[in-house]
Amino acid sequence: MSVRNNIARERGKLENVRVKTRRLVCWILLASAIGVSLAACGSGSSSSSAPSQAPSSSAAAAPSASPASSSSAEKAIAANWVAFFNPKTPVAQRVSLLQDGSTFASVIKAQAGGGLAAEASASVGKVTVTSPSQAAVTYTILLAGQPVLKNQSGTAVYQDGAWKVGLTSFCGLLKVENSGNTSSLPAACKSAA
Repeated sequence: MSVRNNIARERGKLENVRVKTRRLVCWILLASAIGVSLAACGSGSSSSSAPSQAPSSSAAAAPSASPASSSSAEKAIAANWVAFFNPKTPVAQRVSLLQDGSTFASVIKAQAGGGLAAEASASVGKVTVTSPSQAAVTYTILLAGQPVLKNQSGTAVYQDGAWKVGLTSFCGLLKVENSGNTSSLPAACKSAA
């Protein structure tokens, strides 16, 4: 009986680590989204017109590409995705790298520089452009360089002249962070579902 009890205790510990890791990753992603949102708010542009070919000043530091070239688009998507989840990327730039990022500016700012968010990052395994304004992204979330959410499926969108982390991907990570509880998600995530 004591062996079974020990096994049950160890499983409980592993489950606690898994839950804490998921929450950490979510907080990091949320902080990243807030940073991206703040950049979009401060960019001086209040219109959401059709995408332009010239990147905005906040997106100029991050690679972007027109949707015309699949190869250059894939490179821009991967670079922007990694930059969005990089804790060293300025909050304003992170806001500009999220679809409708200004909506999440407060979330990204709140998470920026906080504890685990400073250790989180992402790597991109594969990008497939599916239309001139959308792409499928396979990515992994890392914590202190170690993979914690492997081979996640995400969406990138072409908006305002740049490829950005899709709203549905970001909201999905927020949902994971909140252990599936959708009541605490931002309103924009609830309407996107």
